[in-house]
Amino acid sequence: MENTAAGNSVLENNTTGSLNTGSGATALASNTTGNNNTASGAGALFHNKTASNNTAMGLNALYTNSTGINNMANGASALSQNTTGSYNTASGQNSLLNNTAGRNNTANGQNSMRSNTTGSFNIALGENAGYNLTMGSNNIEIGNRGIAGESNTIRVGNVGTQTATFIAGISGITVPAGVGVIVDTSGHLGTVVSSQRFKDAIQPMDKASEGILSLKPVTFRYKHNLDPQGIPQFGLVAEQVAKVNPDLVARDDQGKPYTVRYEAVNAMLLNEFLKEHRTVEELKTTVAKQEATIAQQEKASQITAAQQEGEIHSLIVKLNAQESQIRKVSEKAKMSKPARDDDGWHDQDRTMLSRRADE
Repeated sequence: MENTAAGNSVLENNTTGSLNTGSGATALASNTTGNNNTASGAGALFHNKTASNNTAMGLNALYTNSTGINNMANGASALSQNTTGSYNTASGQNSLLNNTAGRNNTANGQNSMRSNTTGSFNIALGENAGYNLTMGSNNIEIGNRGIAGESNTIRVGNVGTQTATFIAGISGITVPAGVGVIVDTSGHLGTVVSSQRFKDAIQPMDKASEGILSLKPVTFRYKHNLDPQGIPQFGLVAEQVAKVNPDLVARDDQGKPYTVRYEAVNAMLLNEFLKEHRTVEELKTTVAKQEATIAQQEKASQITAAQQEGEIHSLIVKLNAQESQIRKVSEKAKMSKPARDDDGWHDQDRTMLSRRADE
């Protein structure tokens, strides 16, 4: 049995525990059979009895630990209230202070995960990081206090404090203006590149986009576990889209439709819009030509009608003139014709007959 004790009451109750090191008043004072523990600081691992492989550095670090194993506490009161929790790492004053049974937690920073009691598999980095976590598990808090009872959540920074984010290692080329971020099949963040430098087999889309005309947009709500607020959504159903065009969906690791490639749908919509636009422009051109032809025909008709009207008017004038002339001739002829007696004879005729009778 090899132990090292330096300080008042250090390892004073040890019985069979070995390979322990205690430094500071009452460090490992209650240990009996625990092995491979290191306590440095007054009250460090004070209540530890049978637990092994713990390291406590600082005043009252791992103070109430009883059976928790493989814990590492560095800082005054770090993991101070731990009893049965194991495989925890606390660095910083009061980090994981109230943890009792939580395990596999990592807290780095003053007061980090201070309120946690039974939550496990959490990571907190920074002063007061994860401070509000209590029983939630599988959280990652970086510079954020977190929310009590929350689980399976990642929080980075604070609203109003951190106002810009730069992440190295995102795939794609850095561009002057911001672009949308995508997630590839391996979970890698990246951006979509559009330069022809990265593309092969470039061809016009032509009729390849006609399939989207068969898509059926829907309204829906996500299931409660995805969206507890049940906000109305608008979009497409991946399984339905896959039946129209399998290339318009992304699949999960089991090959099942997972999400719609909306950026591809948008490109196809643009192609269909441009085709319709060209059709409309062609129709406009045809209509314009027809309107021009009709206008010319109407103008020609108007000219012809005017000419015909002029000719008719001229003819009427001539007819009126002829009628007037006929009337004048008729009246003149009437005036120059000899007068007749009541018996129908003209005076000239009577004179001529009288002369012939005398002869």
